[in-house]
Amino acid sequence: MSDAPTGTDNPQRSNRLDSLTVLVYSDDADTRRQVIDGLGERPHPDLAPLTFREVATAAVVIRELDSHTVDLVILDGEAAPVGGLGIAKQLKDEIDDCPPVVVLIGRAADRWLADWSRAEAVVPHPIDPFVLTDAVVSALRR
Repeated sequence: MSDAPTGTDNPQRSNRLDSLTVLVYSDDADTRRQVIDGLGERPHPDLAPLTFREVATAAVVIRELDSHTVDLVILDGEAAPVGGLGIAKQLKDEIDDCPPVVVLIGRAADRWLADWSRAEAVVPHPIDPFVLTDAVVSALRR
């Protein structure tokens, strides 16, 4: 077994102890691809490798979180018809042991909504891989 931090104390959350599962929500496949490519499989040597689940609807986000196998959630605040900021707020309000949430915002003025959503981190569009990686690593270490 690895001594690398897993980002969670809930052994049910990860499907495998040797990886962390990241759910990436956006209705835009290009945004999902930018997130996944920006992070890569191993964004930090102290963390387990990442596996990704891409989802395009809010209903699937909820279903995936109900499975308790997700270690981190990345939500696109610009997604339609259901934005990631509202989903983040719902997750934080309804899930006792909610995994960390990172939200992507399109405008600096939306920062207050990200704070309202109780997300652990905020990353602006366009996605900068370095900013995204710093936010994800920080959120997983909390």
